[in-house]
Amino acid sequence: MTGTNPPTLDPTIHHPTRLTMTAFLAGCAEAEFATVRDYCEISDASVSRIVTALEQAGYVHVRKGYLGRRPRTWLSLTSQGRAALDRHLAALQALAATAHRAGTRTEQPEPDPAAHHQR
Repeated sequence: MTGTNPPTLDPTIHHPTRLTMTAFLAGCAEAEFATVRDYCEISDASVSRIVTALEQAGYVHVRKGYLGRRPRTWLSLTSQGRAALDRHLAALQALAATAHRAGTRTEQPEPDPAAHHQR
């Protein structure tokens, strides 16, 4: 251990479904509610609950309007949400790199069976 603190994961977007939704929204300027629901493969109620949490954190902007006569809801990631996602992904990468380095240090090369028989 080096005594440094581990990278900080964002608890608001750490859950896999929240992370999936946030990452999806990062890839577009704006997405319609049903498109996000279908991509994440979750119910309307789950999308609503997750969007509410992300909106309260300032990570998602919700825009309501009409497409013809039908009401629609569009979702977009805010600049704060994009920054939070970038930090979260960097923290995940740092954790993975630390685990990889730790695993590399502890792995011992397997003995060569051919070398044993040549003695």
